[in-house]
Amino acid sequence: MASGSDRNPIIIGGLPSQVPDFDPEETQEWLDSLDAAIDERGRERARYLMLRLIERAREKRVAVPEMRSTDYVNTIPTKSEPFFPGNEEIERKILNATRWNAAVMVSRAQRPGIGVGGHIATFASSASLYDVGFNHFFRGKDEGDGGDQVFFQGHASPGIYARAFLLDRLGEQNLDAFRQEKSKAPYGLSSYPHPRLMPDFWEFPTVSMGLGPIGAIYQARMNRYMHARGIADTSKSHVWAFLGDGEMDEPESLGQLTIAAREGLDNLTFVVNCNLQRLDGPVRGNGKVIQELESVFRGAGWNVIKLIWDRTWDPLLAQDRDGILVNKMNTTPDGQFQTYATESGGYIRDHFFGDDQRLRAMVEGMTDDQILHLGRGGHDHRKIYAAYKAAKEHQGQPTVILAKTVKGWTLGPNFEGRNATHQMKKLTVADLKHFRDRLHLPISDKELESGLPPYYHPGRDSEEIQYMHDRRKGLGGYVPTRVVRAKPLPLPEDKTYATVKKGSGQQSIATTMAFVRLLKDLMRDKEIGKRFVLIAPDEYRTFGMDSFFPSAKIYNPLGQQYESVDRELLLAYKESPTGQMLHDGISEAGCTASLIAAGSAYATHGEPLIPVYVFYSMFGFQRTGDQFWQMADQLARGFVLGATAGRTTLTGEGLQHADGHSQLLASTNPGCVAYDPAFGFEIAHIVQDGLRRMYGETADGKPGEDVFYYLTVYNEPIQHPAEPENVDVEGILKGVHRFSEGTSGSIPAQIIASGVAVPWAVEAQKILAEEWNVKADVWSATSWNELRREAVQCEEHNLLHPEEEQRVPYVTRKFAGAEGPFVAVSDWMRSVPDQIARWVPGTYQSLGADGFGFADTRGAARRHFHIDAQSIVVAVLTELAKEGKVDRSALKQAVDRYQLLDVAAADPGAAGGDA
Repeated sequence: MASGSDRNPIIIGGLPSQVPDFDPEETQEWLDSLDAAIDERGRERARYLMLRLIERAREKRVAVPEMRSTDYVNTIPTKSEPFFPGNEEIERKILNATRWNAAVMVSRAQRPGIGVGGHIATFASSASLYDVGFNHFFRGKDEGDGGDQVFFQGHASPGIYARAFLLDRLGEQNLDAFRQEKSKAPYGLSSYPHPRLMPDFWEFPTVSMGLGPIGAIYQARMNRYMHARGIADTSKSHVWAFLGDGEMDEPESLGQLTIAAREGLDNLTFVVNCNLQRLDGPVRGNGKVIQELESVFRGAGWNVIKLIWDRTWDPLLAQDRDGILVNKMNTTPDGQFQTYATESGGYIRDHFFGDDQRLRAMVEGMTDDQILHLGRGGHDHRKIYAAYKAAKEHQGQPTVILAKTVKGWTLGPNFEGRNATHQMKKLTVADLKHFRDRLHLPISDKELESGLPPYYHPGRDSEEIQYMHDRRKGLGGYVPTRVVRAKPLPLPEDKTYATVKKGSGQQSIATTMAFVRLLKDLMRDKEIGKRFVLIAPDEYRTFGMDSFFPSAKIYNPLGQQYESVDRELLLAYKESPTGQMLHDGISEAGCTASLIAAGSAYATHGEPLIPVYVFYSMFGFQRTGDQFWQMADQLARGFVLGATAGRTTLTGEGLQHADGHSQLLASTNPGCVAYDPAFGFEIAHIVQDGLRRMYGETADGKPGEDVFYYLTVYNEPIQHPAEPENVDVEGILKGVHRFSEGTSGSIPAQIIASGVAVPWAVEAQKILAEEWNVKADVWSATSWNELRREAVQCEEHNLLHPEEEQRVPYVTRKFAGAEGPFVAVSDWMRSVPDQIARWVPGTYQSLGADGFGFADTRGAARRHFHIDAQSIVVAVLTELAKEGKVDRSALKQAVDRYQLLDVAAADPGAAGGDA
């Protein structure tokens, strides 16, 4: 008997191995039958029988382990392929014209004096995948709904432009202005899908690899969410994401597959263009990327359709009774398949079919040219149609189609399957002639030899063009198209903001809590309350938002099928199919994808949503900054809350939670309006203005501006003053207002602070007056970023319009008459307040939390960074000493008095550890 270490478990893959055998005699009969099949018919026949038994077991609902991968052949057998409803000959002509124009557009963009480049090979490999979708599947928006949402692979954009040219959506002027958006305006075409640059054409920015897949998953989920909540009928919408096999290495590409399976998103299809190449080499030279991806997607719960071989392989596979051909397909690595794509038919005969007499016999009657043209499934319209139809009809799971193609397909021997294909942008005359002949286009040698190669259009009245228009009409309009049908929202009345404007009285609350209180009042509004979409990465309780659980509830398409452990509590966890809150787990990338999908719903589905994404501040712009750029590019709107902000405010959590730089990162995003408010009344005005700008009617009649608001709020409890009687609303919104005017002392100075630093500045104001005869005003800088942005705009105008009256930046005008020096302080690195230094009319010094954070009390951390009240006092005195208004001997005296060099001497303040 085998020892325990030598034995394999009876069953692996999910069934219990300790199940007793109640009928050993019957079991042995089954095992003997399998042994006989192996002995008499061989291993391949036995394998086939076992697979058929597993298939039948599943049909009978017998629980058997799932296979991670299947043979390297098409999932849909030839006999199961549906009728192809299109005219394949016409579609071939359309595709040939599209292929030509896409390549010629990029080649012409390389003409002397331009040389802006472009990419040819990606679309060449995926052209058929797109064409079948355009002709038979992608729904447009003409029926009044959102149609389908198609995430196009970024590098395939030339092909999408080329098709739009045939449909008269673009002209030759547009194609010749590819990648020349300013110099050839208004005809310029963006290099990749960029809605901000082409807001009537592209819907989704996808060229930052990995963001297309995760964006598509959460778009499909948002469609279900909107439908479940009765906001929009999205039942006909299907999400298509066209991706590259190399792109699937990005963490965002595969990181959120399980949510799509968990929520049964059968309104989602991934089409992975498996041309086996990255930008500069094979994806899995020694392996098989399609098999690898099949295992990953199956394991995540997706329906997998492999589309590997075109119809020319069908007769050979039909002969393969002993499985020798399938075995060869299974064992040939991708690097070798890439080589086959570049070699002759004779080479393929010798190296692929030559290993075994049975393989050689299969192709004895074929010429080398016929062997050369044994093709890949991603180039066969009928096979593609079968895969797409099966994906659309599959229920209960998302589907991935793994389509095998050749990079650079039809572009000729210098391009097809070559490692350098991605970087090749220019077609020689010889390349053009070969390409033309391959596509059977009526273009003369003379046209190719004299000047730039011409575009090809078969004529507006041609059979091909009419076919294209008819197909798009039948599918509801042209794709891609971005349409904004949303109307401005009726905004809440001023009284909605009254509670927060009253301040907190004797109670101390954090600005995070002040925002949550305001949000609760906004969500009660009868007009817009239901449009708020709350998003958090598993941290609602951290931010005091568990109070929303009983009323708003957490969205779950399955509802809550268990009794919550805290069901007896007032704020019990509550899930619902119509819930308003998105609880996306510990995934900031997933939350940001939800934010983008919700924030662009006003365009995608014509129904505005108001996403509110709240997160640990450090894990926003630092962790998912690329997605915030995607959000700006997609023209999405909403509120982003960096809670627990600041380098020292959450300092007990330590370095990785200490955010002293997200405001600086936010300043780099032109679509982001960033604020660092100190008090509830400031938050009220900022949020009210944000709703007006993003969801109200603009001066030119448009339904909102294409921006999103970023607010950094804190977890440190402070007393919030009531809104001043003559509150400077303009100053709050533009970026700075005087919060506290100095009332005693005779030596003037100015302190500018933001966020949680304003109370330190007020304390410093008091010390300066009582101990140093300094009369300091305290200014609350609600937005360093907006102040700088407006100042830069003024300088730009003055540069270009020297004959006009020169504009003066708001920050300069605001501080005019305020006698300096100016000391700026915040819980951010000094680069944040330094943004406005050049426009402040006086000597300017900044204090900040530069460097890494660490775990300690708030007081100790602030003393270490020298941003606490006492450090502000010394900074003001230092600047006054430079101006001769204070004796320099006072500086050493102040440093010693306040023990600035002793971190342990600082008052620890209100602890500072937890969120």
